Amino acid sequence: MTSHEFYMQLALQNASAMKGQTDPNPLVGSVIVNDNRIVGVGVHMKAGEPHAEIHAIRMAGEHARGATIYVTLEPCSHHGRTGPCAVAIVEAGIRRVVVATLDPNPLVSGRGVAILREAGIEVIVGVCEEASRRMNEVFNKFIVSGLPFVTLKSAITMDGKTASRVSDSKWITSEAAREDVHLLRNQNAAILVGVTTIIKDDSQLTTRLPNGRNPVRVILDSTLRLPLDARVVTDGEAPTWVFTTPAYDREKKKALEAAGVAVFVTSQSGRVDPSEVVRTLGERMLSSLLIEGGSEINASFFESRLVDKVVIYIAPKLIGGRDAPTFLEGTGIDKMNDAVEINDLGVEKLGKDFKFTGYPVYKEGR
Repeated sequence: MTSHEFYMQLALQNASAMKGQTDPNPLVGSVIVNDNRIVGVGVHMKAGEPHAEIHAIRMAGEHARGATIYVTLEPCSHHGRTGPCAVAIVEAGIRRVVVATLDPNPLVSGRGVAILREAGIEVIVGVCEEASRRMNEVFNKFIVSGLPFVTLKSAITMDGKTASRVSDSKWITSEAAREDVHLLRNQNAAILVGVTTIIKDDSQLTTRLPNGRNPVRVILDSTLRLPLDARVVTDGEAPTWVFTTPAYDREKKKALEAAGVAVFVTSQSGRVDPSEVVRTLGERMLSSLLIEGGSEINASFFESRLVDKVVIYIAPKLIGGRDAPTFLEGTGIDKMNDAVEINDLGVEKLGKDFKFTGYPVYKEGR
């Protein structure tokens, strides 16, 4: 490992700790080194607050002059709610800037580096680049497409079941895996289920972590069957948004809205169009979505090619039963060659269970 990689990995580790706090902004970490000593450390903690470089420069003070700054994302070059970090770096007298990756926004990519180089500062780009891109997978998609990064999560047995034939599902996985799910909720701006889940379990869809962030609760409900006494309607723990179809119950819509629930009517008849849901969330600046749906909702998002990442918890249990549900049904594929492959698969052990994380690769023209 080179010294550049060492300090950049430290910046990446610090930035990763803020996951779920900065959206729709990226995760960014910064480390300032002068004469082989760390003199400043910073992370971006929340949208609208100072960026990582500014925190690090303030900590370093006069020690920033002549130093090297490591930044996990290209310093910004524009005026937003905060000033441009590239200019602040120049004014601090820093002599070298090491950047993991350029800003993915094509409208601004490279401008921050250009400002630095025009000021005579040495700039190195590409140190730990892949790690930085993966850390900011949510931001990288949202800033370019305006659509949220979609993660589909499910907990299954070794034979692929999400419940027994009599719908008993508590609990498939261990406490360690369930705690990890709450971390996922904390890291996502919105969480989505179908109305059947609410009717059956009266789920709150909240984050049970100390000081955790509750995501916006998104319910797909084609005719507005959502009970007015459901906890997602009454508890006030987080906003609840319901997506329905033109077949919705008019009186129920009025009652839900009176209770503070936002109701969105999509254009497709029969079932809610997942593409419209994702587009609407993006328009309202929700940069990430966690799907905890049943088999048909999961299938609808896969068939629409909207799932960017899958997180599957597998418990070492067998249920069996031809009528026991699986996590992915829908129409399905006819030929094995058309199957959605999962790339960059990662495996982690959580208690007795295994957590599989990967990225779907959709076949062209399928």
